[in-house]
Amino acid sequence: MKKLFTTVLLLTLLVIISACNKGPTAEERFSEYIALWNDEKFSEMYDRLSATTKESVSKDEFVERYEVIYEAISASELKVTYEKAEEEVEPDDNGQVKLPFSLSMESVAGPISFDQEVTLIEEETEEDKNWNVNWTPAMIFPQLKEGEDVRVTSGQPVRGQIFDRNEQGLAVNGTVNEIGVDPGKLGENEADTIQKLAQLLQLEVEEIESKLNQSWVKDGVFVPIKKISPDNRELLEKLIALPGVQKQNSQSRYYPLGEAGAHLIGYTGSITAEQLEELKDKGYSSSSKIGKAGLEQVYEDRLKGEVGFKIFIEQSQEVIAEKAPVDGENVTLTIDLNTQKTIYEQLKGDAGTAVALHPKTGETLAMVSSPAYDPNEFVFGMSGTKYDELANNPLQPLRARFNKTFSPGSAIKPLTAAIGLKTETITPADVKTIKGKTWKKDSSWGNYFVTRVSSDVEQVNLHDALIYSDNIYFAQLALDIGKEKFTEGMQQFGFGEEIDYVFPTEKSTIANEDLSSEQLLADSGFGQGQVQMSPLHLAATYTTFLNEGSMLKPYLEKKDNVEPINWHAVVPSVTASTILDDLKQVVENPNGTANDPKLPGIALAGKTGTAELKQTKEEDGKENGWFVAVNTDDPSLLIAMMVEDVKDRRGSHYVVPKVKTSFEQLMQ
Repeated sequence: MKKLFTTVLLLTLLVIISACNKGPTAEERFSEYIALWNDEKFSEMYDRLSATTKESVSKDEFVERYEVIYEAISASELKVTYEKAEEEVEPDDNGQVKLPFSLSMESVAGPISFDQEVTLIEEETEEDKNWNVNWTPAMIFPQLKEGEDVRVTSGQPVRGQIFDRNEQGLAVNGTVNEIGVDPGKLGENEADTIQKLAQLLQLEVEEIESKLNQSWVKDGVFVPIKKISPDNRELLEKLIALPGVQKQNSQSRYYPLGEAGAHLIGYTGSITAEQLEELKDKGYSSSSKIGKAGLEQVYEDRLKGEVGFKIFIEQSQEVIAEKAPVDGENVTLTIDLNTQKTIYEQLKGDAGTAVALHPKTGETLAMVSSPAYDPNEFVFGMSGTKYDELANNPLQPLRARFNKTFSPGSAIKPLTAAIGLKTETITPADVKTIKGKTWKKDSSWGNYFVTRVSSDVEQVNLHDALIYSDNIYFAQLALDIGKEKFTEGMQQFGFGEEIDYVFPTEKSTIANEDLSSEQLLADSGFGQGQVQMSPLHLAATYTTFLNEGSMLKPYLEKKDNVEPINWHAVVPSVTASTILDDLKQVVENPNGTANDPKLPGIALAGKTGTAELKQTKEEDGKENGWFVAVNTDDPSLLIAMMVEDVKDRRGSHYVVPKVKTSFEQLMQ
C-alpha cells in the first residue's frame, strides 16, 4: 500500500513538473505581442520575431520602418485585437500556427482597418522553447510587400473666397499676370533692361539677378519674377515692351479693392516655422498659405478648407487610404464694395478711419483705414525696401484703425444728452446761463478751466448746446448727472463691454479709473478726459437715435432674413427722437458745426467732434477731427469718420466735407 502511494505521488509530481516546464501557448504569446504593438513598443516586438525573420531584417530596420510609417501617416488610436479561439489551436505539419488579427487606426487620410493572419513558429534555444512571430511587411499593411515603400501625398483644397453683399469679390482666386524673363532674349543691354524691370516691378536689382542665377535657368526658359494685378494694363504694356520680358497667366489670391480694403480683408502669405509648429495638427505643411491679417486671418479656419491625403504603396500604386480635399468655405459680408471704395477715396492721403453702418439693420457697409497698403503686393512679392518703407512710415499704413479706440471729443455729446434726459437731470426746455468762453466750478479747481468755442449764446438749452457744441454746457451736465448715473448711462451704451463682433475690436472705456475727480467727470461729459471709443462702437451708439432708443448690434457677415439685433434698450423713444431732431439742426442750422458745406437734396443729422490729444491743459497737443452723420429720409447710411492731426486744418470742419461728399456720391 505504501509503495502504491509513493508511485502515485511520483506520477503526480511528474505531471506537475511537466506542466510547469510547458511554455506559453502560441495564442498567449501572440496576445503578449499584440499588447506591445498597441503600446507601439517596436523594439520589444522585434525580440519576439522568429529567427528566420531576424535574418532578413535587423532590429533597427524593423523599428525604424514602423516609426517612420506611423509618423508619416499620423497614426493614432491604434488598436490591434485578437479573439482567442474556444479550443487551443494545433500546429500544422510544419509546426506553425496561423492566427487571425484585426487592426484599426486613424490617419491623415482617414480611418484604416484590415483583417490579417499571422504565422507563429515554435523555436527552441538553449534557454527555452517559445512561439515567435514570422513577421512580414503585410502585417503593417496587407498591400505592403518586401522592398516596397509607403508614401503619403497631399491634395490642397481651394481656399474659400470673400464677397461683398452683392457677391462682388473682395478676396478671390483669380488669374493674374506673372511677369518673367527669357535670359536668352535680354539683348546686349541686359543690365539696363534688368534695371528698368526692377524699377517697374518695385524690386531690387539683386532680387531679379538672384532669380536669373538659379541653377536650372537657361536660355529659352521662362523665369518667373513677379505677379502683377490683372487690372494694371498700363504697367503690363511697359513691361512686355522690354527685351526678353514675357507674361504668363498664373493662378493667385487677388484683392480687387487693393488699398481700399487692405486692413479689412488682409492678405495671405507663406506659413512660418513657428505657425507650422503650432498648427501642425491642422493639416498645414511647409508650403501652405495662411491668413496673415484682416479677415483672411479672422476667417482662416473657414477659408482654408481641409487638405486631402492619399496613403499608397509607391511601387504598385495600391491605395491604402484616401481622403479627398474639402474646399474652403466662401464668406459673404454685409460690406458694400462701392461704399468701401468711396469712403476710402475721401480718406486717402490722410491718417484716419471710418465705419459705415446701415442704421436700421446694423449691417456693416464699410470699414476703412488710411493710409493703407496694397495687399496684392504681399501676395505677388514685395521688396524688402518697400516693406521697410511701410513699416517705418510714421503714419503707420500697416495699422488698422477702425478697431482701435480714440478720444471721441464732442461726438460723444449726444450720449451725454441722452443720459441727462433719461435720468431727468434736464428737460429739453431747461436753460443754463453760461457767460464767456471759459468756466470752472469753483476756486477748488485752481487753474483748471473748461473752454467752449463760441460765447454768442448765454442762455443755453440742449438744442443750442448741440448746435454750437458747447463744452461748458456738457461739462456742467455731466456734473449734474453725477458719476454713478453717468457711468451707468455710458455702460448702457456699451462702454466697458467686449463687442460681440467677428473682427476683434478694442472695447470702449470711460476712464482708466473711476470718475471720482470732478474735473475728469466734467471732461468726460464732452468726450475728453480719458474716454476712449472705437469708430465701430461710436457708429453703433448713433443707431439708438433712429431706432426708438434701442442701440443696434453691428454685424459683418451677411445672413438671410436676419432681424436687427437690439444691443441695448438705452433710452425712451421720445428721448431718441428729441436728440435726433437736434442733430438734424447741427447740419441744417446756419450756426451748426456741420452746416458747411451745404448738401442739396440729402437730409442729414450728425455731430462733429474735435478731440484734443494732450496730457495737460497747458500742453499744445494734436487734434483728431470727427463727424458722425446719418441720412434721415429713409435712413440707409450712417458714417463715423475720424481724421488725425487736423489742428491746423480747421479741426472737425476738415472732416465734414469728406463725409458729405461720401453721402453725395453714394446716394445719387
